[in-house]
Formats: sequence, structure tokens, C-alpha cells
Amino acid sequence: MTAVSSSKLTLKIGTRGSPLALAQANAVAADLERLSNGAVTGEIVSFTTGGDKLTTERLINAGGKGLFTREIDAAVDDGRCDIGVHSLKDVPGALPRGQALLAFPEREDPRDGFINRDGLKGPKDLPKGATVGTASLRRESQTLAMRPDLKIVTFRGNVQTRLKKLDDGLADATYLAMAGLNRLGMAHVATPVPITEMVPAAGQGIVAIAARPDDLDQDVLDLIHQLNHPATRLAAMAERAFLVELDGSCRTAMGGHAWQEDGVWKFAGEVLKPDGSHRWAFQGVAQADASESEMAALGRGAGQQIRASAGGNLPAFDDG
Repeated sequence: MTAVSSSKLTLKIGTRGSPLALAQANAVAADLERLSNGAVTGEIVSFTTGGDKLTTERLINAGGKGLFTREIDAAVDDGRCDIGVHSLKDVPGALPRGQALLAFPEREDPRDGFINRDGLKGPKDLPKGATVGTASLRRESQTLAMRPDLKIVTFRGNVQTRLKKLDDGLADATYLAMAGLNRLGMAHVATPVPITEMVPAAGQGIVAIAARPDDLDQDVLDLIHQLNHPATRLAAMAERAFLVELDGSCRTAMGGHAWQEDGVWKFAGEVLKPDGSHRWAFQGVAQADASESEMAALGRGAGQQIRASAGGNLPAFDDG
């Protein structure tokens, strides 16, 4: 990789081709150009991932986490791309050998957004027996924990696809991440669900920049590191450690979220049975000046506590 110098350098940025993914990648490209005073530009290289090809099937039945990142990871590995831009919640706990998550720009709203065309504000407001569209096992389990009477139908696709399915009457309500809606200028279509009701997926609202550090010059690495938002990076450390500790995947109904409140770091983690009939939850605290290793310990400890309280056998890890 050519070093950043007086001559212009182009970094090839791998991303999914959805409107949201492209918006995220273009934001990263703009930040790199701004921080380098124009010495670096980003060339967007978009991919259709395995997850993008699924329109009706659950991720749980098609390979789980990694379906939205594998093609981009492969392009970074073989040099077709210099960096990959991912939604952190889509990134598996284990990265490809030689790759690392180098930067986490400032987090967007981590909450889930509830969408209903009749103006209802949350799942608790739906009529008895109403239908909710989602392909997320976490959202399904959390919804059923609140409202066991509701019916769940599988909704897959990007933001626009899911909204069209709702307009076509395939469900009475659905969820979309507020982060994505904000980035697309569409926050008005949803009502944020409080984190106390639905703990977000680990990494929700965070963009992650992946690369092979050994393949990049130090000045390029230094530039990428400037994209880091310190608090977002710390939250990512805790949430990723929680995910790894519980071997979280799309086969697992689990949420994990770290945030700053009342002068400390707080962490909420939970694992649910798929039908929402039981949840194992834990909340932990770390000092406001916690280091990355201390934040990772916070998330890891939450996972260990949940595993211990479930007797080492969490039904949510079952394939069914």
C-alpha cells in the first residue's frame, strides 16, 4: 500500500450494495478525505453478499452471522479492497485470520424502531393476535416475552424491502434499527423502543472498519485510527466480548448493550428462549475511565454470569 504523501492515494472500500451500507461507506470515505486534507480518497466497491440474496429464509437456516461480511472479507484478504466497512452487529465474533477491526466511528442510535402504519407506538399497543414481521430471533423472542399472543412472520430484506412488505399488508408491524433509519433520513417512520424493553443486538448502531493491518503502511493505519470515537470503541469492546463469551450468533436470541449514564459505564445483557418464555439477564457497571481491557472484562463477565445462572445450558443456543 502506497504511503500517504503529497500524491493522492485511493483506498478501495468494500461494502454491501444496499442504500444503508453505501451511505455508511460513503461517510467513511468522506471522513478519510477530510482527515487527510484531500490526500486520500475512497473508491467504493460494492458486493452482493449471501445475506443479501436471502429474501424469505431466516439467517439461522442459512449460516448465521458472517453472511453479510464474507464476500467483503474475501476481497480484503485477496487485495481487491483495502478496507471493509461493516455494521458491527453483522460481524462474527471470530474475524478472518490477519484481519482486525481498526476503527469505530461515533455510534448512531442503538435502539430498535417499531413501525406500524396505524400510528401505534410499540408492540404493547398492538391488538391481540396481531402479526409482527421480523427475521431476527432476538426481536422475535423479545416481542413474545412482552406479548405471547402476537404472531411472528419472517421479514427479510433491506429497509426499503421491509417497509414495502409492511405496506403490502404482510404484517401489522415490523422493526428496523433506528441507526439505519437515521442514516437514511427516515427516522420519522418509526418509534424508538426503550432499551429497557428490547436490549439491542451487540454492536447495533456501530460501524466497524476492518482491514489487514500488516498490509497497510503505518501512515494509512494512523489515518484510519483517527476515525475512532473513544466511547464507541469502548462500548464495542464490551459488547463484542459478551458476544464471544456466549458464542453469539443468529441462532441465539441475545442482546448486549453498553452505555454511559450517571458518570459510569453500564452494561445490560440477556439471552432468551426462542419463544420468549424465559430470559437470563445481567447488568454490570464499570468506572467512567475504564480501559478497553476493563470494558471487555465487563462484557465477558456479563456473559459468564448469564451462563452460570442458566446452569451452563442455555436453550436459546439450540438450533430450533
